[in-house]
Amino acid sequence: MSRIGLSLGSVLLAMGLAASVQAQEPSVSRQVLPNGLTVLVREDAAAGVVAMSLQVRAGSRFESPTTTGITNFLHRVMLRGTSKRTAVQLATSYEDIGGTLDAGGEVESAEVRGQALARHWETLLGLIAEVALDATLPADEIEKERRLLLGQIKARADAPFSLTFDTMLRDLYGSHPYASQSLGRRETIERFTRDDLFAHYRAIYRPERMVLAVSGEVARDRVVRAAERLFGRVVRTTATPPEAPAAPAAKGDRRVITLPAQQAQIFVGYLVPGLTDPLYPAVRVLGATLGGGMAGRLFVELRDRRGLAYSTGVVTPFRTGPAFFVAYLGTAPASAAAAEAGVLSELERARATPAIGDELARAKAYIRGQLSMDRRTNARQAWYLAFFEVVGVGWDFPDRFGRAVEAVTAADVARAAERYLTRPTVVVLQPTTPKQ
Repeated sequence: MSRIGLSLGSVLLAMGLAASVQAQEPSVSRQVLPNGLTVLVREDAAAGVVAMSLQVRAGSRFESPTTTGITNFLHRVMLRGTSKRTAVQLATSYEDIGGTLDAGGEVESAEVRGQALARHWETLLGLIAEVALDATLPADEIEKERRLLLGQIKARADAPFSLTFDTMLRDLYGSHPYASQSLGRRETIERFTRDDLFAHYRAIYRPERMVLAVSGEVARDRVVRAAERLFGRVVRTTATPPEAPAAPAAKGDRRVITLPAQQAQIFVGYLVPGLTDPLYPAVRVLGATLGGGMAGRLFVELRDRRGLAYSTGVVTPFRTGPAFFVAYLGTAPASAAAAEAGVLSELERARATPAIGDELARAKAYIRGQLSMDRRTNARQAWYLAFFEVVGVGWDFPDRFGRAVEAVTAADVARAAERYLTRPTVVVLQPTTPKQ
């Protein structure tokens, strides 16, 4: 059997497993506390563990050029001490219950998350509430985290793939906040003070902006009562939500980066609609047609048939505002020109010859299979529940999205390709020739 057949077979197997699991899927309850905090509980007795995700509507999507990276910086420091425990004591507390605790800021939300043995769920929830509401942001710990973040920013800038990807986002989005990485920039991370972090902490940790999701062997009513006890003291505000920034316009530019590297990187990007747009499912199916595993057109044509690609695919994220559709390919430096032409040709072919029949069915199965497989653990279930609830589309969005993907027609995919695969933005990383 060919690799294409194996890929499709694997996806269909995943879909079959997913359908079996969904038939017995635990129910989810939703409760909004009097102060506005939303609590989601997914009771699952299949394993003696529990996972929790406390998410707040904040992240690089809401940051400016002068505050970029502040949400992630804050959350890293929040783990470094509370009014009750030092960083070491906090780590000891969650390790004592067989658990983990972590925090970070992303694009659309920020999160404090943890896992533990199910019998210790209340202790875990108490630790999450402590980090979220009573962090002390010790000055010496801020400096430790600052050094770590600056190292991560430098490492990202030194990695050819991430450098090319970040350049693509800046060229696609311009002044829109989606152009920035949640890590921030060296200049902003170096400048943030403890007062800056505290001000941001107080501004975002408001109950009406928070969602707590719990998945595992727990009792719904007990979780809700514990959440009200721990978070009920936080007062709801009447602050006006920040206005959405103006949507960017694609410029269709081409940029070449030169630096020492082993591979050339070819990135071709487009702006596409956000996750609430009726054509968003069709855009995702279009992406799977081109970059969905070893059966995607980019892999088949540019790697299998022409030997131009070491790696290739398409990235399209969940975004509330304009999302991006980026096709990428890594290749030998000498093949960069042919690889770039090949990617552009396949993207144009997607407009001229959209997916139909088995190809369309495979692309839809790939998306639904990947979505189901990514939710196999309680930790991922908790994340999905909290994320889609906090961004405003509802905790059950993944299931609705899966059904919408299944309903996508060939005409929908053709319309998405015709509308959005225009004026490509191209970023090429061309390795420099070593001096003799």
